[in-house]
Amino acid sequence: MSIVATVKHIAIHNSSYSAATDYLTMQHNEFTNKPVFGPDGEMLPRDFYLIDGINCDPYTFAAECQDTNAFYKQNQRYEDIKAHHYIVSFDPNDRDENGLTPERAQELGMELARKMFPGHQTIVCTHRDGHNGAGNIHCHIVINSVRAKDTMPIPDQERKVDNIAGFKHRASDQFMRNFKSSVMEMCQRENLYQVDLLSPARVRITDREYWAQRRGQAKLDQENKAKIASGEKPEKTVYETGNAILRRQIKAVLEDSQNFNDFKQKLLGQYGILVGESRGKINYLPSDRTKPIRGRMLGADFEKESLDEYFRQKNQKLHYVDIVKRAKVTEIEKSSVPEVTHMSLIMQLQLIVEEQKKPYYSQDAKIRNLKNMASTLAFCQENNIGSQEELESLLTATHEDYMTKKYAHAVTTEALKEAKEILRYTKQRHANKKVYLEFMNTKKKAKFRSEHEPEIILYEAATRELKKLLNGNPVPAEKKTIAKIRELSARKNEEYEELSEIKKRERSLQEKVINVRSIYENRIDRMQQKKRNQELG
Repeated sequence: MSIVATVKHIAIHNSSYSAATDYLTMQHNEFTNKPVFGPDGEMLPRDFYLIDGINCDPYTFAAECQDTNAFYKQNQRYEDIKAHHYIVSFDPNDRDENGLTPERAQELGMELARKMFPGHQTIVCTHRDGHNGAGNIHCHIVINSVRAKDTMPIPDQERKVDNIAGFKHRASDQFMRNFKSSVMEMCQRENLYQVDLLSPARVRITDREYWAQRRGQAKLDQENKAKIASGEKPEKTVYETGNAILRRQIKAVLEDSQNFNDFKQKLLGQYGILVGESRGKINYLPSDRTKPIRGRMLGADFEKESLDEYFRQKNQKLHYVDIVKRAKVTEIEKSSVPEVTHMSLIMQLQLIVEEQKKPYYSQDAKIRNLKNMASTLAFCQENNIGSQEELESLLTATHEDYMTKKYAHAVTTEALKEAKEILRYTKQRHANKKVYLEFMNTKKKAKFRSEHEPEIILYEAATRELKKLLNGNPVPAEKKTIAKIRELSARKNEEYEELSEIKKRERSLQEKVINVRSIYENRIDRMQQKKRNQELG
């Protein structure tokens, strides 16, 4: 089972931080994730693990995280994310071929944690036993979601507060891209196996599907064992999840389909699976479900772009084989047929010639051109366009209008973002204003600051940011800022709709300009041909 340096993230809502430490150091059932107890009723330690702490002691991680949360008044609600759990799994072959040891993996995990989670209370734990007997070395990184210490700003941080103590970590898409990039760079530096973690998986197996398959397989094995013991023959030996069955059915129909419409009809006729489309994305609705499954949940191979590319290459290959047969090219092994992507210019031209020789090509082309000319004629009549230059001028003016509106939309978007920042820092400042005023009025400032340092730091940080955002102007009332945010949001939505309409109009005009140019070129060609015929006659 090849793993190849993968990354996984789990958001932990459980307020018991000791559960994370117990999971890393004690034995747990693979299927239920519950602890394994010995005969004395005590949890059994794992056979092997390496554990270290950053900004904390790994064995008092729970208590230290609770103290930090209480100090900054964070993670008080049930729905709050209390901790983040990142898992970096290395390929099993790295152990035998590249000399990766658990000790070295632990060092790499510590390096990664210090780089990606500065200021956080962190425990790093390395195991050498992967799931299902994979035997791959993997490293767990668990952090308190609240940053415990101020740190220097890092280049890739998204927010200005991402290096300030008391603020929470966000596992955003941008952060995950940076994290995966760091893992890839680390593997490349260490000469370890790796894959492109930033590209979508061709076949996507979620954690839920993985465990459903594992549990289903275990249950099936148990049932088959009982059947064999009673003399019965098992009907099947491999368990498939619903998504796995769907992938297999889609692949079977793909091989027998010529185009996307043919694929949809056959998938519905053979398996009762309805294929839907929305905004360029496709979904699949099996007959036993009421909610469709999106293509991206199955993997990149099952999305619209991949299917279209599959049919394009398949049809081109069929054309190529047809040309080879017509040219009576014999004794060519299948493996020697060149790929379509490496087809020579002569072969591509031959494809075009063969296509145009088909009896229906000329008729289809004439009908298509006639429809385009009729549409262009109607548009020119409705808009009183009398020349090709006027049509091209209209296209230029539309494009300029689009660029002007696009700039205005960008300005509105930036203003909205700034207004939201002002509101956030205004609330932060207001929430800590009372403590800060007491601090300013007290005579024992050093003592008061040491007792109320988080509130004072947050107030001062909010004041600094508001000063930058407002250029020294007075801080507006929250109601006024909220009203401005609503106004900017409405304007942004209106501008977006207007931009979409202008873009559609520009594309339509581009098609009409191309059509008119083609008409003029064809007319000139016909006139020149007619003149040559007269000269020859």
